[in-house]
Amino acid sequence: MTHLFATHFGTYEVGTDANGKRKLLPFRHDPDPSEMGLGYLDLAAHPERVRAPMVRKSWLEMGPLAATGVSRGREDFVEISWDKAAGLIAGELRRVREIHGNQAIFAGSYGWASAGRFHHAQSQLKRLLNLAGGFTSSVNSYSYGAAAVLLPHILGPDYKDACETSPSWNDIAEDCQLVVGFGGFRLSNSQVESGGTGSHRAVEWLRRCQDKGVRIVVFSPASSDAPSGANVRHIPLRPNTDAAVMLGMCHTLLVQGLFDRDFLKRCTTGYCDFESYLVGEADGIAKDAEWASAISGVPAQTIVEIAEDLHDVPSLINVAWSLQRARRGEQPFWAAIALASMAGHVGKRGCGFSFGLTAVNSVGQPVRRLKGPAFEQGSNPVRSFIPVARITDLLENPGGRIDYDGQVLELPDIRLVWWAGGNPFHHHQDLNRLTEAFRRPETVIVSENMWTATAKMSDIVLPSAFPSSATMSRRRRARTGWFTAVA
Repeated sequence: MTHLFATHFGTYEVGTDANGKRKLLPFRHDPDPSEMGLGYLDLAAHPERVRAPMVRKSWLEMGPLAATGVSRGREDFVEISWDKAAGLIAGELRRVREIHGNQAIFAGSYGWASAGRFHHAQSQLKRLLNLAGGFTSSVNSYSYGAAAVLLPHILGPDYKDACETSPSWNDIAEDCQLVVGFGGFRLSNSQVESGGTGSHRAVEWLRRCQDKGVRIVVFSPASSDAPSGANVRHIPLRPNTDAAVMLGMCHTLLVQGLFDRDFLKRCTTGYCDFESYLVGEADGIAKDAEWASAISGVPAQTIVEIAEDLHDVPSLINVAWSLQRARRGEQPFWAAIALASMAGHVGKRGCGFSFGLTAVNSVGQPVRRLKGPAFEQGSNPVRSFIPVARITDLLENPGGRIDYDGQVLELPDIRLVWWAGGNPFHHHQDLNRLTEAFRRPETVIVSENMWTATAKMSDIVLPSAFPSSATMSRRRRARTGWFTAVA
C-alpha cells in the first residue's frame, strides 16, 4: 500500500528512514518533483510552530477595548486552553455582532490555505460565520486579482481564470514557432499549485517546446526570468514599461501594414479608437518604437524586429502574473491582447495570447479540468465585501468608499478580523501601512500553524494542523492508501 501526502508543492510518498522515522519521498508519477515539499514533515517540530492557543498579554488581561491595538505585534503571548479560547472568541463575536452588526466582522483569506476541501480554512470559517449571521468578505486574490476582474470585460465572462486564457502546452509545442514572454518564465513558481498537483510538467513542456525549435523571447528586467537552454533570448527593459513596448510593436505593425484589418473588424471592437491613439491624433504623440524605446530602454530596432517576427510566424504572447501586481497593472494585459490581435494569430492552435504560463503548474496543462469537491459554506447575509488586496483601505477608512469593477463599495467599520489561511504580511504592497491598519480593529484572530508575521500581529492565535490535500478521488484513495496530516 502506497501512503500519499499532498501539499501545495505537490504529492509525495510517505516512507521511513533508517531509524523508522517517517519521511517524504518523491511521487513516482511526478517527472519533476519539488524539493521544497520533501521537508514538509520537519515543520511539525519547527521552533516557530504554533502549538497551543495563544492570546496577546494585554488583550487577555484588560480586554479588547482597554488594551487597544497599539501593542499588537509588540508584546508577548500567553498560552491558554482550547476551552478558554473558544469562550473568548464566542464572546467577542457576540459582542461585536450585538453592538456593531455582522458587517463589522471581516473574515476569510484568499485561498492559499490548507490544500484539502473539507479542512480548507476559508470554507470552515465562512460556514461558521454564515451560520452566525454573516461577515464582510473578500473577493479575488493578490496573485491574479486585477487580471481576473479585467479580462472578462475584454474577452468575455468565461475568461476569468488564467487557465481559460492559455492554449495548451502540447499545441504550443506543435504549432507555435515564437513565444514572446513579458515578465518571463520564473520556473520556481511552477513548483506550487493551490490544492496541490500530482505531476509537475511545466518545466518539461517548456523544454519540449525548445526541443521542437520554438524560439523564446523574454522581456524582463532580470535575466533569471528567462529559461536556460536553446532558442532563448533575453531582452532587458525597465520595470513596468512592458505596455509601452507592446504599443511600440502595435505601431510598427500598423505603419508597415502587417495586420489583418478584416480580422480586427470581425473579432474586436474599438480598433479605430486604438489606431487613433497609436498615431497620436489626440495628443500628437505617435506610440512608435522610438517612443517606446525612450520609456523602456529597449532599442527601437529590437522592438521593430520582434514586432515583425510576431506577424511573420505563428506566435504566442505570454504575460506573467507579476505585471498586473503594479500600478496600472491592467495595461500590459490589455496591450498584449491588442498586440496579439494585430499580429494575426489569435484563434490558431497554440498561438495568440496567454497569461501565466509557469506562474503555477496548471496553466497550459493539456488535461481535462473537473470541478473538485467542495464543502458547503451556506449563504452570507452580509453584502459588504472588498477585493482582498484592499484590506488596508478597509481598516484605515471606515465609512469610506472605493471603486471596484464599475461599482462603488462602501467600507464598513471593522471591529473584528478573523484571518484563516494565508499571510497578508507576505503579499501586501505596503507593509508599514498594513501594520498600522492592523492595529485599528478591537480584535484580530488568526488561525495558523506557524508564527508568521500575520500571527504575530494578532490578539488570539489558534493553532492548526498541516492538513493534506483531498485532490484525489475516493476511489483513488482506496487504491493507493491514505492521505495524512501533520498533527
